[in-house]
Amino acid sequence: MDRLKDRVNEDTALTRRGRFLTTTFLIEVGSAEWLVSIAEGKIASVTQGPFVMRSWSFALRAPQEEWQKFWSADPRPGSNDLMALIKRRVLKAEGNLHVFMANLRYFKESLEKLRPSGATA
Repeated sequence: MDRLKDRVNEDTALTRRGRFLTTTFLIEVGSAEWLVSIAEGKIASVTQGPFVMRSWSFALRAPQEEWQKFWSADPRPGSNDLMALIKRRVLKAEGNLHVFMANLRYFKESLEKLRPSGATA
């Protein structure tokens, strides 16, 4: 997660795509939590929890092994996309899903930046 801010903010096409997006969301990897704050398409901060009563618009929660598959260099079908993880019922999206779905491509490409290549699929 430490690399997420730099990798997203260095991608001008991605930050342009998210230029109207300002939100904070929670990502849960097993028992670890991070709050990711986005301001006009750029990641302002990535803060590791645990958190007490912190506000977020939506949360993405999955077991650590599922995120590891998603973030592998060449993820297999079913683990290669956020929607595939949701379809397999290993990723739970909760909260204000309008924010998530309205900016789905931005979130997909941003989280794919944590793959070893840092590139999108």
